[in-house]
Amino acid sequence: MTSIKANLADVLERLSEAAIASGRSPTDIHLLAVSKTFPANDVRLAFEAGQKAFGENYVQEGVAKISDLSDIRNQIQWHFIGPLQSNKSKDVAENFDWVHSIDRLKIAQRLNDQRPDHLPPLNVCVQVNISGEASKSGVEPSELVDLCLAIAVMPKIRLRGLMSIPEPTDNETQQKADHKQLFHLFQELKNNPLLQSLSADLDTLSMGMSSDMAAAIAEGSTMVRIGTAIFGKRTYL
Repeated sequence: MTSIKANLADVLERLSEAAIASGRSPTDIHLLAVSKTFPANDVRLAFEAGQKAFGENYVQEGVAKISDLSDIRNQIQWHFIGPLQSNKSKDVAENFDWVHSIDRLKIAQRLNDQRPDHLPPLNVCVQVNISGEASKSGVEPSELVDLCLAIAVMPKIRLRGLMSIPEPTDNETQQKADHKQLFHLFQELKNNPLLQSLSADLDTLSMGMSSDMAAAIAEGSTMVRIGTAIFGKRTYL
C-alpha cells in the first residue's frame, strides 16, 4: 500500500512540474492537504512528512481533529473550506486560521464578531460561483466587489483572495476557462482603487483540486486543495 508520505511527495512533484511547465516558480504555489473524513493520525503522518496546511469541510469533525492534534497546533495551519452555516461560525472563528468559503456578508460579519481578541485576524477568501450552478455555494461575480469592500474594513478578519469550485469536467480546455475567469476577477479586485485604499492584502487564489491541479496552476492558482491524491479514496458514512 502506498504511504501518505509517498503520495505527498508525488503530489509535490506534480505541482512542481505543472508550475515549471507554466513558466512559474513552484514556491509560488501552496499545497493545502484536504483531510476531511480522514483520521487525525493521517494528518499527523502528513505533518511528519513535511505538510503544514490542512483543509477541513465539516466544522465538528475539523474542531475535533484540531483538538486531537493540539500538541502540534502551533505548527499547523488549519483551513476551513466547506459551506459555513451561521450556527457553526463561532466554532470556526475560534479554531481555524483560514476560511475559504465566505459567500455572504452575514457570515463574514459573524466571523469577525466571534474571532477571539487574543488570536490574529482570521484569513478569509471569498468563494465565487464561477459556473453559475444553482446547487453550488459562492457569491455571484456581479456582487463580488461589494462583498469584498465590506470585508476589507472588518478588523478581525483579513481578506486574502478568492476561491472557486468549478463544475467538474475532464475537459482541460473547460477547466482552464473556468480558472481563467476567476483569475481575471482576482486581477480586477487587486486593481480596484477602493480596495487598494483599504490596503487589502490580496495574494491568494485558491483553485484547483486533484483532478484539475495542472489547469489551475496554468491559470494562476496560488493554492491547490488536494485530498484523495494524498490520503487515498474517501469512505463516507
